[in-house]
Amino acid sequence: MVDRDTIDYMTRNEADMAFKRRVQTVFEFIEPNDQMRILDFPCGRGFYLNMIRYVCACELVGADLDWAVVKAAKRALRHLDRIFVQRASVISMPYPRDCFDALILSEVLEHIDDDVGALREAYRVLKPGGVLAVTVPNANYPLLWDPINKLLETCFNRRIRRGPLAGIWANHVRLYTPNQLRDAVVEAGFQIEEERSLTHHCFPFIHNLIYGFGKPLLESRLLPHSMQSVADRHNFEASSGRLNPVRLGVALFKVFDDKNSDDEGWERATVNLALKGRKPYA
Repeated sequence: MVDRDTIDYMTRNEADMAFKRRVQTVFEFIEPNDQMRILDFPCGRGFYLNMIRYVCACELVGADLDWAVVKAAKRALRHLDRIFVQRASVISMPYPRDCFDALILSEVLEHIDDDVGALREAYRVLKPGGVLAVTVPNANYPLLWDPINKLLETCFNRRIRRGPLAGIWANHVRLYTPNQLRDAVVEAGFQIEEERSLTHHCFPFIHNLIYGFGKPLLESRLLPHSMQSVADRHNFEASSGRLNPVRLGVALFKVFDDKNSDDEGWERATVNLALKGRKPYA
């Protein structure tokens, strides 16, 4: 198993504490090693692929439906060996049956209508005994994570799904209760081995700050180089002075995150639900 110090090092400049906890959980669920073949779907810009390659020499495959994102991932990962990235749909995976040892479905099921269909495809391409690591946004999310949507939902049964104020509902079909996630995974044929609820304590409006405003600035490359480098999730070696605004923000957010545990329990409002499933051997 990858030790926590290594994961902490890779994510030490990460402003999104919920993402940092998802990374820790996914690594603990799949336990990557050199002999494995792992699929990350959707791979986004290749953050998980890059981190897994940093810790082991396993065979890695990434796929995403967004062609622009696929091209960005290929550019970011072009210097690394044994990583194949392609455009594909999660509900019709272009892979043969029983070919992966582990599969990551992180923050994707909430975007698609047929979530059980996607999980069945995951079941199909996993080897018997293969591990599925799923994370989704929690329907019972903390008020401070996305105050705007929380108040709109509570008072008017409405949500903002697009734009800088979209928050946790950005382009999502649904959020999940623990039972909804559990039922979908079991319906697809998996055995459930572990469930977690992640990130209760958070800085106010942090989702809007990071993804509504910070991410567009980062992608437009309008930030000074010192900030751009530290905020780059692909750059584990980046360092800067203590007064770097990104590092100051991370230090502030960490004050809140230090109150969180590896599993907050189902009764608490959290940002994410995580589940480890396994394809039966027979």
